[in-house]
Parts: sequence; C-alpha cells; structure tokens
Amino acid sequence: MLVRLLYASRVVDPSSSTDTNSILAQSRSHNPASGITGILCYGGDIFLQALEGGRMQVSALYGHIQKDTRHKDVVLLHYEEISERRFGGWTMGQVNVAKLNSSILLKYSEKPELDPYAVSGKMSLALLEELMATASIIGRS
Repeated sequence: MLVRLLYASRVVDPSSSTDTNSILAQSRSHNPASGITGILCYGGDIFLQALEGGRMQVSALYGHIQKDTRHKDVVLLHYEEISERRFGGWTMGQVNVAKLNSSILLKYSEKPELDPYAVSGKMSLALLEELMATASIIGRS
C-alpha cells in the first residue's frame, strides 16, 4: 500500500545551513533502501516535505522526523493512500525558495513566502507539484 505524507517543520538553528544539508544527505542515502521518494522545500527557516512509499516505511520515517533534534514544530499537513507516486523519480529533491519567482508562492498563499502553517495541506501539495512542473527542483539524485 503506497501512501503520501506531507509535513512542515522549522529548522532549530536558522543560522546553520549544515542542518539542511545534513537532512538532504541523510534522506538521499537512507530513503532508497526503504523505497521512499519525495521532495523537500526549504525557505524562511521552514521545511515542507512530501514523502511517498509503503505505509509502514513512511510512518516509521515520520516518527523519526518528529524526534529529530534538527526539526521543531513538526506538523502533519496531509496524508493519503495513493495509487502512484508523484515524486517517484526523486530520492529527495530540493527547492531553494529564495530563488523562486514570488508569483508562484503568491498563487498558493497570501504572501510571497513559504508558510505551510498558514495554508491547507492540499495547497502545499499543489505548490510542490507546481515547483516540480516548472523545474524549480534541484538535486534529483
């Protein structure tokens, strides 16, 4: 059974880019063995991440993320059973929100900034899908 989970969190230490890089590196090295794919969007010290894979594997990973000391304010935004992956070609793609055209962010929220805490999970998922469609995602491996 495939599922998709979308969550938001805040980085504990905004002054350190090491946390973002280590989260990406860890995802890229561990997720393939678990059959997990996804995308990570980071901006304004906020992570927005979609995870796809088997129900047990995604649930276990989300439980780990909730305990990860690099994250705080972890919030589940959306969870669903899926028939196919939307981010299947990604072990963990990355979006740099600072380099985006603000009109993409304004399409899904009140302000031109990443704030999944202020919009619905479906809107956050739609934003990630548009970022993927407009090739705003880097780090496909």
